[in-house]
Amino acid sequence: MFLSGVTTTIGPRRTYKFFKRNSKGTAAFMGGVSLVFVGWPFFGMLVEGYGFLVLFSSFFPTVLLFLKRLPVIGTFLSLPGVKNVVTTLIGRTQTLPV
Repeated sequence: MFLSGVTTTIGPRRTYKFFKRNSKGTAAFMGGVSLVFVGWPFFGMLVEGYGFLVLFSSFFPTVLLFLKRLPVIGTFLSLPGVKNVVTTLIGRTQTLPV
């Protein structure tokens, strides 16, 4: 279901390029799904989580930019200690990685 949503949003060619470019994350995520199906749910979920982080880590700066514009969460992210961490995480990339 998730894959069909991504394909519908960005198109089949870009979807293929995205998952091929991030082959390490794709392999980890699919390996985790396989472990869950085999009957090792705890380890499968750990591997899936790692795969998710590797696969979608390039989207995190965009998500943080969006969260900074929300009323309550944006105020929290603008606090002095948190702001330095958020600014470091966002960096200079403000374009989508697709």
